[in-house]
Amino acid sequence: MKRTRLSVCTRKARFASAADALAVARTASVLLRPYRCDRCRRFHLTSRTKGMRMGRLEVEG
Repeated sequence: MKRTRLSVCTRKARFASAADALAVARTASVLLRPYRCDRCRRFHLTSRTKGMRMGRLEVEG
């Protein structure tokens, strides 16, 4: 798995939990999913799906 670039981490919103991030993702006009950042250990949102495993929350959401 690739490591998140620090420049990407610092410009994205950070959420304390996946549930907090998912609540914001549900209000977006595009499909977003939360992921835990390996830099800050908080949650960010992404629209990327290539090479990603889809968890139950994203599939059922």
